[in-house]
Amino acid sequence: MDTLFFTDEHTMLVEMVRDFADNEITPVARELDENCEFPRNLVNQMAELGLMGIPIPESLGGAGMDTVAFAAAVMELARADASVAITMGAHISLGTMPIVIAGTEEQKKKFVPPLASGEILGAFGLTEPNAGSDAGATKTTAVKKGDEYIINGGKVFITNVGEAGLLNLTARVIEGEEDKEIGAFIVSTDTPGLIINPKEKKMGWCASDTRQIFFEDMAVPAKNMLGTPGKGFKTFLKTLTGGRISIAALSVGTAQGAYERALQYATERKAFGKEIHKFQAIGNKLADMATEIEAAKLLTFHAAWMKDQGLDIQKEAAMAKLFASETAMSVTTEAIQIHGGYGYVKEYDVERYFRDAKILEIGEGTSEIQRLIIAKNIVNSVKAM
Repeated sequence: MDTLFFTDEHTMLVEMVRDFADNEITPVARELDENCEFPRNLVNQMAELGLMGIPIPESLGGAGMDTVAFAAAVMELARADASVAITMGAHISLGTMPIVIAGTEEQKKKFVPPLASGEILGAFGLTEPNAGSDAGATKTTAVKKGDEYIINGGKVFITNVGEAGLLNLTARVIEGEEDKEIGAFIVSTDTPGLIINPKEKKMGWCASDTRQIFFEDMAVPAKNMLGTPGKGFKTFLKTLTGGRISIAALSVGTAQGAYERALQYATERKAFGKEIHKFQAIGNKLADMATEIEAAKLLTFHAAWMKDQGLDIQKEAAMAKLFASETAMSVTTEAIQIHGGYGYVKEYDVERYFRDAKILEIGEGTSEIQRLIIAKNIVNSVKAM
């Protein structure tokens, strides 16, 4: 199937990332998870390999590859460890792409190269305590004062922010007495007034950096606004649409990693005198898992390919994210079932994959939101006939 979307360059990238994942990530993944330790060394290695800027134009310091390449790399990383994959995926799709999409030439030249090279990590601040699925309910404010905006408020569940050098965030722009709607800003993480909380203690993605942040009279230069007031929110929504491909790819990789371990276990474990894969109940589970993963992979690469063609991917990205994330949850659940009691023990990796899978149905738009997006698109397509 990969040949539908892959060039020789894609194949070479996948082989390189798989080799890196097998040799560098897999041996330490369980330890990183247990210690909730951010994988700094692995991030530095990924930067050296050019993985932190895969879809970023060469003119801005990136590898100049496409979304298909990015998705393929995320899959391979997640196959070994979801925490490492989301660190790289969020850095690119959320921390860097908003500037590539909507930044001025000056902003791109200043901020993108250090992100694309992996010199610094990027983060993305959208979600608030009362503005999750309803992102338009943003309460953080940016009040114009001379040639600066004074930002107050806060964000929750922000990936990479404790390790990042740059943060993109949304805020309701106030100029004079006028509400200019939601805008977006580029902020250095050493800016006075930015308060970064300790890491969240999470069920999964334990090695990933996730934190709550606050803004207390944080002054940001007006020239750091991304786009114009009101359009910043649309930029972030467009970013989220592309980011859903990243989460879909992460989901496929998570499912693949759990499936491979379940398949291996089923060929080694014996019951009633024969390998358990020979029992129809187990064989059927493995068949369903393999089929669901292939379908999820196809949806993901198709959405990535459409994005590379400049096509509208709102429906396709939602479908890929929805199906792949729910596949990750079902496959990791069945992987534990195949392992029996051992699947519930931390010594076996399927327990970690299971914990890492659940957030995929929540982050970057819940399954419920994806279904709303898909329904709206398919109904509108009928009306347009």
